[in-house]
Parts: sequence; structure tokens; C-alpha cells
Amino acid sequence: MSCLCYGDEDIVAVGWGNFIVVAVASHRPTVLAVDLLNPTPQAEARKHKLKTLVPQPRSFFMDVKCPGCFTITTVFSHAQTVVICAGCSTVLCQPTGGKARLTEGCSFRRK
Repeated sequence: MSCLCYGDEDIVAVGWGNFIVVAVASHRPTVLAVDLLNPTPQAEARKHKLKTLVPQPRSFFMDVKCPGCFTITTVFSHAQTVVICAGCSTVLCQPTGGKARLTEGCSFRRK
């Protein structure tokens, strides 16, 4: 085996029977185009909830205030059933494919 050094690179030639294998090894550190330890908030928002730097769910519970009787009801953000106010039987939110859609006039606070 022979090794030739040219600056930052080593050229290694290995003879094996009738074959010669030549490999170039570089000692320079490679620089990535993005910083993996400090991603931007926009990059984190585009990723799947389990592929982010700190995996966490995107669903939450919220307090919804009824516009008619001002009763506060706790609702899951991805509710799959229609949520009705206990005080006045007004529909507070309706399910969609993902997050539940709040009725107009309902205010909410994330818990």
C-alpha cells in the first residue's frame, strides 16, 4: 500500500492481485447548507410533528366561550363530534378532516 499526500487530500493506492484500487481521502470538514441544531421556525412548521427537533403533538385543548350565554366549555382542537353548549344548546364547533371549526362569534383561549 502506498500513500501520497497533496495538501489536504491523501491519495491511497492499494495493489490487490492484478487490480489497483485508488481512493482519495479529504481531511477538510464538510459544511452543511443548514444548521441542524438551530432550525428556523419556518422549517420547523413545515416538518411532520414527529420529525421536528423536539417531537410534540400539534393538538391542544381550549376553552371556548359561548356567544349567547358566555358559558366556558373545554374543547379538544381536533374534536370529531359536534360540541354543543350545555347552557343554551348552541353549536360551538363542528368537526372537519383535521381541526374542529369554531362557530362564528365563539372566542377561545388555548389551555
